[in-house]
Amino acid sequence: MTDRSRRDFLIGTAGVGAALTLPSGPVAAARSPSMIQSRIRLGVASYSMREFSRQYVIQAVRDLGTPYVNIKSFHQPYESSPEELAAGRHAFESAGLQIVGGGTITLQQDDDDDIRSYFEYARLSGMPLMVIAPTAQTMPRIERFVKEYGIEVAVHVHGPTDKYFPGPQDVLPVISDMDPRVGICVDVGHTARTGVDLVEVLDMCGDRVLDMHMKDLRDLDSVDSQCIVGEGKIPVPAIFRQLEEMNYAGYVNLEYEIDADDPLPGMKQSFAYMRGVIAGMQS
Repeated sequence: MTDRSRRDFLIGTAGVGAALTLPSGPVAAARSPSMIQSRIRLGVASYSMREFSRQYVIQAVRDLGTPYVNIKSFHQPYESSPEELAAGRHAFESAGLQIVGGGTITLQQDDDDDIRSYFEYARLSGMPLMVIAPTAQTMPRIERFVKEYGIEVAVHVHGPTDKYFPGPQDVLPVISDMDPRVGICVDVGHTARTGVDLVEVLDMCGDRVLDMHMKDLRDLDSVDSQCIVGEGKIPVPAIFRQLEEMNYAGYVNLEYEIDADDPLPGMKQSFAYMRGVIAGMQS
């Protein structure tokens, strides 16, 4: 075990112990000193609960003790009327949740009407950021709408099978001269499968990292090896330290893609581990 990996292990292990002694529930989580001091804000990608209703998602996010949610179209359908989108937004916000983004939204038609429809969707849904799956060709057009609407976009990466943007290192050259509100959603699982060092990639992308999808893998080469965060090989403590060092201002949203029929137990364990890591960093 290297010095760095030993340090990560000790921080994570000590942090989990700290997390288990913390009060539970949204209010307790909000009052926890480690939550207040850390810049890292843990949220939920609602895709994790794609088999369930909007109301289930709202209650589940509350049960996880965070107000932050990134909404997938399962829970805020694209085809909704403006009134329905407003009602969906109200359902989340009236429950005390903060909509921090939406997506992943595919923006691969190089057409003003198509792209505008999704920016309107985001505006009506109260989304300050869209996690998107574009092409290099559509990015200049998307940037124009970012400037018009003031809504950020973060290009989601999907690993080696993504023919457009496998990893953050593939997005950066395309957006480097664009508006600073055009950035990257670093999905740590998919990024790891491209063979890069996650900490080095985050450092390289810097302020262009606008959003994060957190997950864990038992095998960094296998998309099918996803597991509860903390049980795999994703270097979560090192990632969190890097985010602190770079003054990351976005959210770290758990995207739990396994156990689709009963995701909440694994999500709770993942949150306990991540909160434990944060508590260990603050001690």
